[in-house]
Amino acid sequence: MRPLRRPAALLAAALLATVAPGGCGLVSGSAMTDNVKPGPAAGYPDRPLTGAQLTVTSKEFTEQIVLGQIMGIVFEAAGAKVIDKTSIQGSIGAREAVKSGTADAAYEYTGTGWITYLGHTKPVVDPQEQWKVVRDEDRKNGIVWLPASTLNNTYALALNTANQKRLGVRNLSDVAALSKKNPGAVTMCVENEFATRNDGLPGMARAYGMQVPSSNVRKMTGGVVYTETENGTCALGEVFTTDGRIKAMNLHVLADDKHFFPNYNVAPEINAKALKKYPAIAEVLAPVTKALNNTVAQELNRKVDVEGQDPHDVAKNWLLKEGFIKEG
Repeated sequence: MRPLRRPAALLAAALLATVAPGGCGLVSGSAMTDNVKPGPAAGYPDRPLTGAQLTVTSKEFTEQIVLGQIMGIVFEAAGAKVIDKTSIQGSIGAREAVKSGTADAAYEYTGTGWITYLGHTKPVVDPQEQWKVVRDEDRKNGIVWLPASTLNNTYALALNTANQKRLGVRNLSDVAALSKKNPGAVTMCVENEFATRNDGLPGMARAYGMQVPSSNVRKMTGGVVYTETENGTCALGEVFTTDGRIKAMNLHVLADDKHFFPNYNVAPEINAKALKKYPAIAEVLAPVTKALNNTVAQELNRKVDVEGQDPHDVAKNWLLKEGFIKEG
């Protein structure tokens, strides 16, 4: 299981303590050695990053590691020599690596940029506007945000098929209505932090007018939430929208119809000096980022977390299948 599966905005204070002074929490990097070149879907005919030396980084949970591997392999195919410094402990470490130039690029979440790094408390409802304000404000920090994907790794509530049929809920407003009509029917399995934070259960309950007795809320670790929700022990479970266990366990995600939870869309976060030196980075990443979405992320995460495949192999196989790279 990945060690951190929650949006990074919830962990900023704790993560600050995990960053090694002067080292940004970086792990020791190693050279990537894939023999690849641009595929038919790459969008460019030559190898525009020939001669470039680029370092990619990521946080330490599965989705981030896979995204970091995708970025590095794409850079390799475009001709760059790539150093892999993925799987850094904590958001702050990965962020500081890109900001300082210790690393050149990473895939990051717009909500994390807006709330954790730039210090805002109110998320922007529209995903495109969320990306724009992050892009514009982060320029002063020497960071360029390239266009975002539709991949949105945020909170949600989910339930198994039997409970969905029994309760007849499709969105969070339906849950709120059910909680008023039949409070005993709304039982939840959630992580401890989600149960106490304003951007978790308490805030969601206020925003939707949910009336859930505290005795109906069971607190547990993230992995257990999924199994208890699958088993139906709790009617509803807290999940993350790109988690591979959603599909593997045939869970149904309820729509956040009032858009309470922040947008955590993935976008390339690039050191401005690196992009100025190698402007082809934007061209190389654009089609790959556009292809990323929640369905893709769930499948890639599932291959690692459920099937036990290696993140690098998962990333490379997806790029080959989609035609972004080819062997040779």
